[in-house]
Amino acid sequence: MSDYKALYRKWRPRDFDDVCGQDGITDILKYEVASSKLSHAYLFCGSRGTGKTSCAKILAKAVNCENSRNGNPCNECEACRSIDAGIATDVIEMDAASNNGIDHVRDMQDEIAFTPAILKYRVYIIDEVHMMSTQAFNALLKTLEEPPAYVVFILATTEYNKLPTTIVSRCQRFDFKRISIDNLMSRLLTMSRSEGIEITEDAARVIARISRGGMRDAISLLELCAGANRPIDEALVFETVGSGNRDSAYRVIEAVGKADYSAIYEVVADIVMKSGDISVFWQELIDSYRDIMIVKNSDKAKSYLDLTDAEYASLSSIASSFTMARLSYHVSLLEGAMSDMQRAFNSKRSIAEIALTRMCNPKLDGSVESLLLRIEELERELSMIKLGVITPVSSGTQENAAPIPTVNAVQKVAQAQVKESTNEAEAPYAGWGRALSRIVELRPPLAAGLSGAVAVRSGNTFTIKVKEFFAKKIVASREDFALLTGVIAETDGVSKDTITVEVVPLNASKVDSASELEKMFG
Repeated sequence: MSDYKALYRKWRPRDFDDVCGQDGITDILKYEVASSKLSHAYLFCGSRGTGKTSCAKILAKAVNCENSRNGNPCNECEACRSIDAGIATDVIEMDAASNNGIDHVRDMQDEIAFTPAILKYRVYIIDEVHMMSTQAFNALLKTLEEPPAYVVFILATTEYNKLPTTIVSRCQRFDFKRISIDNLMSRLLTMSRSEGIEITEDAARVIARISRGGMRDAISLLELCAGANRPIDEALVFETVGSGNRDSAYRVIEAVGKADYSAIYEVVADIVMKSGDISVFWQELIDSYRDIMIVKNSDKAKSYLDLTDAEYASLSSIASSFTMARLSYHVSLLEGAMSDMQRAFNSKRSIAEIALTRMCNPKLDGSVESLLLRIEELERELSMIKLGVITPVSSGTQENAAPIPTVNAVQKVAQAQVKESTNEAEAPYAGWGRALSRIVELRPPLAAGLSGAVAVRSGNTFTIKVKEFFAKKIVASREDFALLTGVIAETDGVSKDTITVEVVPLNASKVDSASELEKMFG
């Protein structure tokens, strides 16, 4: 018979100090044990794998330990060893999922009448207590409220909302929170070193992220990856869980933004052909959209996101091309498709492809979110017309369209500026922040290119200094240059015909801007 133990059992905490990520709870439990101020009933609530059952077993040892140390069990006395071995008759573990009837509660009530056989306390650990029947809960009420002094109840549940308030009010309640990514990573790396498992930090971070705050899930996934008998990296983790990495999700999001149907179907087909689970990839997609929303709404997004540096850089680039209305519309379709996948298991691929196709074109959908997106796009077009960037279709002509700024024209502006520079002093353009915010609303990609720009003003001439690549791109684009000019005019409340806008490389001064532009365009 093999003596092998699963890693999550082998590494189960043996005292309160070894419990990961639940310091607030373990400190209280240690104090109560050390000061002999025990409650008669405890309720441990929280998602799976956060330490509820481990803490229940440690508490059972601590209250019965012959040589407890600051509230921790010694793990050496006869009581601790018998509880660890699962042979202590006075510590009863019950699974309420299979022992949920009133008869089981009555049997327990009959046992409670007798004092413990060996230990100081008889401890009842009832796991998944929310599964008990209404009759069983009613039978338990009186016993739970006034048990004998030698009895301690520890109830554990993942669904606190299903418990009757009469049960909750009779217990000392502890809420186990999800374990942080950093705590999970630290534990996984420590465990890997001890077990001789070679793993990269990025792979440990991915495992921790996929586990969603559950230590048991993280350890089980680590053990599964270790079964490949090769160093664990990000690629191996994604291969093991049956999903592409975040790069696949980002490729799809970029393709949706460009309505590139071929790229979308290619990624989905690749996942299916590699026997990946579409629903796992779909969850990655939803998480990626959530990350994009955080990037767009917070200056401290990186501290809130559990991403590698490469993933964060990719995400930031993608986020600039999405508005909040578009993100909201896409998320509503993603969530609806996820629900459909759970009901129609064999049609996941079709559901995914249909949803992604609809995400590319809001006209294919009549939901409130799609209508809001279309309204936003109409408002943006109206703003463009007002600024003179585009001409209404009804005009039937493009005569009024903003002319493409030629290199010669821009050079002449720069040369004119050289002549005028002695008359008017150049100063930072005070309205640049407001102008940039307006460009974010109307054309996010342009705003991304201008994010590091320096704007100065000399009379009615505005010089925008930006990286050489973007300077060339903006000057060569009729719409981008016209939009920039129109927004600056709108910000200052003047006609666009009365101002001059110059776009030069960031390292070009006002005096040599003409020569710099000549170098740029040859």
